[in-house]
Amino acid sequence: MHVPYSYLDQQFAEVDTYLADIRDLVRSGDFTLGAAVGEFERRFAELCGLPYAVGVSSGTDALALSLEAVGVGPGDEVITTPNTFVATVGAIVMTGARPVFVDNNEDYTIDANLIEEAITDKTKAILPVHLTGIPADMPAIMDIANRHGVSVIEDAAQAILASIDGKHVGSWGQTAGFSLHPLKNLNVWGDGGVIVTRSAELAERLKLMRNHGLADRDTVELYGQNSRLDSLQAVVGNRLISETHPITNGRIANAKRYDDGLADLGAYIKIPTRQPGVKQVFHTYVIQVSDRNGLLNHLEAQGIEAKVHYPIPMHLQKASDYLGYKSGDFPVCERHCGTILSLPVHQHLSPEQVDWAIGQVREYYSNKSGG
Repeated sequence: MHVPYSYLDQQFAEVDTYLADIRDLVRSGDFTLGAAVGEFERRFAELCGLPYAVGVSSGTDALALSLEAVGVGPGDEVITTPNTFVATVGAIVMTGARPVFVDNNEDYTIDANLIEEAITDKTKAILPVHLTGIPADMPAIMDIANRHGVSVIEDAAQAILASIDGKHVGSWGQTAGFSLHPLKNLNVWGDGGVIVTRSAELAERLKLMRNHGLADRDTVELYGQNSRLDSLQAVVGNRLISETHPITNGRIANAKRYDDGLADLGAYIKIPTRQPGVKQVFHTYVIQVSDRNGLLNHLEAQGIEAKVHYPIPMHLQKASDYLGYKSGDFPVCERHCGTILSLPVHQHLSPEQVDWAIGQVREYYSNKSGG
């Protein structure tokens, strides 16, 4: 049985409805920061329970612009975790600031207990990552940030609709950056990103920054960049955004099915933890496994498209050599990178496909144990 990791052919199977919207856009000629962008920003803000959303060209730009908007620049330090996609760290570097890494906890997010000792007089911001769709410990992080007077920018690229005690990710820090990349829970037909904030002042500044600093066609308020969300992508987003809750619920249901089917294999795997009051949205369903390469090869041979997110932590990437980190500096992160495996969890999987994946994981370890 085939258990695909990508689902885009199914999600956009009714392509004619999208093409009809795009034809209307072409007829209007409203291509640059058009009405569709404004509508998408309004609906995205409402989805997250926040007053302001600013559409930008990618999730990476959402983070970089947010950092710049709160004053991060050359000579500053930004604290984050090495267990993340490169865009998190790349956004810090784009501002001219220096990334400072802190180990993660067993939930794959930054260990809030280790943040304070990493703060120096150069620390300008903390950039927690809601990796896999589970929120970082935002109450603890905000307490630290407030006591030290540093900004918090949330990397919520993988975590739309995730929450802590009903409070959405993105509503804790000064801003949060979301990605609309095709494999995110809410996606478009290419790159796109959104910044959310409670601050009217930051929202207005970000709108200037994404559009060359132009207040109008002839007035340059500041030097910004071209980082606008395309109207075409906003059209796609407006068509799909009403499905965000069902999409998320489908992923959560599939994760629960995996939990139930794998929970008794504790000698070989560790399923995702569950924290009281925390809503996980499962951009990825990540387990820790023994003999990862063997299991991965077995699953692939059985038609199950498992992945590894991510095998090399950011502090050990060649691009990070100048930061001076070495193997052993972040032991939890490094241990995870050697054992994590992502199983397909998207909303288009049938119960039979999830059960096939569960059965093949069980078969692999049963054969290893002689059971």
